[in-house]
Amino acid sequence: MQMSFPEAAPPEPDAAEAGRLLFAGEVEFLKGVVAMSGLPPADRLEVCFAGRSNVGKSSLINALTGRKALARASNTPGRTQEINFFTAADSHYIVDLPGYGFANAPVAVVEKWQRLLKQYLSGRPTLRRAFVLIDARHGAKKVDEEIMTLLDRSAVPFQVVMTKIDKVKKSELEQSLGLTRAALAKHPAAYPELVLTSSEKGDGIETLRAIIAGLA
Repeated sequence: MQMSFPEAAPPEPDAAEAGRLLFAGEVEFLKGVVAMSGLPPADRLEVCFAGRSNVGKSSLINALTGRKALARASNTPGRTQEINFFTAADSHYIVDLPGYGFANAPVAVVEKWQRLLKQYLSGRPTLRRAFVLIDARHGAKKVDEEIMTLLDRSAVPFQVVMTKIDKVKKSELEQSLGLTRAALAKHPAAYPELVLTSSEKGDGIETLRAIIAGLA
């Protein structure tokens, strides 16, 4: 039976409070990594965020952590070529992966990104979940399915987070959700719930915090 990938329900009060507390304390940038040798010790639970350029990844991480400029949003898509590590409390790494799908990036740069991503995803024992960000204005595209396939092959469970839901009409959102659900049905590593978010309005942020806090 095909999963329908429903929207994740709002968290119960205890789960919401756990999520709030996780991000209420110190959340700090630790380091940017350009090679596997630079990775910090795998000594805590880790989640990562992946998304194509301009999907709103930096804005979502800033909203999630309650910091306006923790993750740097660039006006030049594809400019961030590092894997950026942030610490949350003393228990979690929040990992910002390089944006993908920027057509104007040099081939050599794209190949370097892909190689580093593959090495990271397949070799990080504390990585509990990847969050794949999909723009609600467009739904899943071919380049998003490529990262999903990479996550399948790396045996990394991933969950789709729809961004910018405040930018679309309800009918347009339903269309993009349909495209995304159809894409997800092909991927065994996909977690069977979607999170719908707006960094500007705060929609879905409490849910996403609770999901991260609830991982073990």
